[in-house]
Amino acid sequence: MSVFLGYIFLGLSLAAPIGPVNAAQLDRGIKSGFLHAWLVGLGATVADAIYMLFVFIGVVQFIEVPIIQTFLWAFGFFVLVYTGIESISGAGRISVDSRSTTKDSEMKSFFSGFFMSLFNPLTILFWLGIFGSILAKTVTTYGTSQVIMYSAAIFIGITVWDITMAALASTMRKYLTNRLLTMISIFSGFSLIGFGVYFGIQALLILI
Repeated sequence: MSVFLGYIFLGLSLAAPIGPVNAAQLDRGIKSGFLHAWLVGLGATVADAIYMLFVFIGVVQFIEVPIIQTFLWAFGFFVLVYTGIESISGAGRISVDSRSTTKDSEMKSFFSGFFMSLFNPLTILFWLGIFGSILAKTVTTYGTSQVIMYSAAIFIGITVWDITMAALASTMRKYLTNRLLTMISIFSGFSLIGFGVYFGIQALLILI
């Protein structure tokens, strides 16, 4: 049981650092409520599951190809900068009274989180690098039969954090003034753009 709880904590540790997905969750939760914030997290979790599957079938060497790394960094740059600009441009159009009528579609929220995580090389680094090592150790220490259970524990941790973030964001929106709401949207937008610029720089460094 202690090992299982340890893997849940690992999932929490993966999801907790403030990054693009968490920033997007806060932004969507404040603007559109719990469901949209949770869908951003769910989209990211589905992307995580895809990379976990990649680890199982063994594609680590493929991801190490420089052109693939460049593409991932560059596409991540595009997704983050686009989302950030969208957040900033929409900041002035949302108010405390109009939040319930300015919702994006549920699918847009889901795919926003999905693509942010799918093309985030830092996510890839975790799943194909760190998790690959953890997987090897788990198989060696506990046997193959335990791998699925401990992998599920990681996703339990991720899901707990996503629900927490969605609840926090949707609760915050009840106490926000129009001015503070606009400031948070702008801050979230610049935060996403900042992450995007970092991704773009990494893509250029690989090409140089």
